[in-house]
Amino acid sequence: MKKFAVLLLALAMILSLAACGQAQTTTPSANTGTAEAPAEKPYDGKTWIIKAAVTQSDNGQESAEISWLKSFKAEVEEKTQGAVTVDIYPGGQLGTDAEVVQGLSGNTIEVGFFNYSNLNSVYAPTMLMSCPGVFSSEAECNAIMNGEWGTAFHDEMEAATGLKIIACFSNGFRCFTCSTKPLTTVDTAKGVTFRTMTSPVSIVMVEALGANAVPMASSEMYTAMQNGTVDGQENPIVNILNDKTYEVQKYFVMDKHIASIAAVGMSSKFYTELPAEIQEIVLTAAQNANAPAEEIVERVNNEGLAKLEEYGMECYIPTEDELAAWHEAIAEPCMNYVRGEIGDD
Repeated sequence: MKKFAVLLLALAMILSLAACGQAQTTTPSANTGTAEAPAEKPYDGKTWIIKAAVTQSDNGQESAEISWLKSFKAEVEEKTQGAVTVDIYPGGQLGTDAEVVQGLSGNTIEVGFFNYSNLNSVYAPTMLMSCPGVFSSEAECNAIMNGEWGTAFHDEMEAATGLKIIACFSNGFRCFTCSTKPLTTVDTAKGVTFRTMTSPVSIVMVEALGANAVPMASSEMYTAMQNGTVDGQENPIVNILNDKTYEVQKYFVMDKHIASIAAVGMSSKFYTELPAEIQEIVLTAAQNANAPAEEIVERVNNEGLAKLEEYGMECYIPTEDELAAWHEAIAEPCMNYVRGEIGDD
C-alpha cells in the first residue's frame, strides 16, 4: 500500500513538471511578433539639462519673468522631444542677479534672468541703458534692444564676456517708493535713504536727488525696508507687486526715471556645444516667449496702480512740469558719469 502511494506521488510530480515545462515553452510563442521595437531616440540618445535661474518668486502674482520661463521650457522640451530638460529655479534659489550673471559667465548656470543693470560690472558699455532718458517707452526699448543695433551690441558683449543674451524686454519704468513720507515733487526725495541696484549709475542717480543710496541685492530689499535700514526703493510696478513691496512701503510716485530691462542670458559655452538644430530651437523659443511676457508687463502696468492703492499705498502721479523736474535732476549727472566711464561714442 505504501509502495502504491509513493508511485502515485511520483506520478503527480512528473505530470506537474511536464505542465510547467509546457507553460514555459508555449508562453513566449504566444507573443511572437507582437513586441514593438524600442523607439528611436533623437540626437543619438544624448540629453541636456538647462538650469534656469530667476530671482522673482513663483508665488501666484502675475510675473512676466516666470511666464517667459514656463513658455520657454514648454517649447524647448516639446521641440527637442525631451532631449533638453529645462529646470526652473525661482525665488533666487541659484543666487542674486549678480551671482546669476557670474554663473552664466562661468558656465555653472545655463540660463538666467536678471536686471540688465547687473551687466554694468561685467561689460561697462551696458551702463548706457541704465541712464535716465535713454528710452521714451517700453515699446521703444524693446524695439531697439531686440533690433539690429541691440543684436550687434550683444554680439560684441558675448565675444568679450562669454555671456549670450537670448532675450530681453522692458518690464516697465522704475519708480520710487517710501515708507516715511509722501513722494511728490523732486524735492521730497531729499534726505531719503533708498535701496538701489548695485549699478553705479543707480547710485549716482539717487545721490543727484540729494538722497542716500544703499546698493543691495533684491533678495535683501524686503527685510531692509521692513526693519527700517532703508526708507524706500525704486522698481517698476510689476516688481513692486511681485515682491510685495506694498506690504512694507506706504508711498509711491510714478516718476518713471529709468526703463527697467529684464534680460535672459545663456552660457555661451553651453550654447556653442549644443547641436545646431537645438541652438535654433532655443533661440526661436526665446523669441516666442517675449510677446506674451510683454503683454503681461503692459497689462500689469496699466492695472497695477489701482492694485497698489487697493493694497493701501498712496500713489502720486506728477504733473508734466513735476515729471520734467524729476528727470532733469538726474539725467545730466548720470550721463556725465557714463561718458567718463565709456567715452562719448
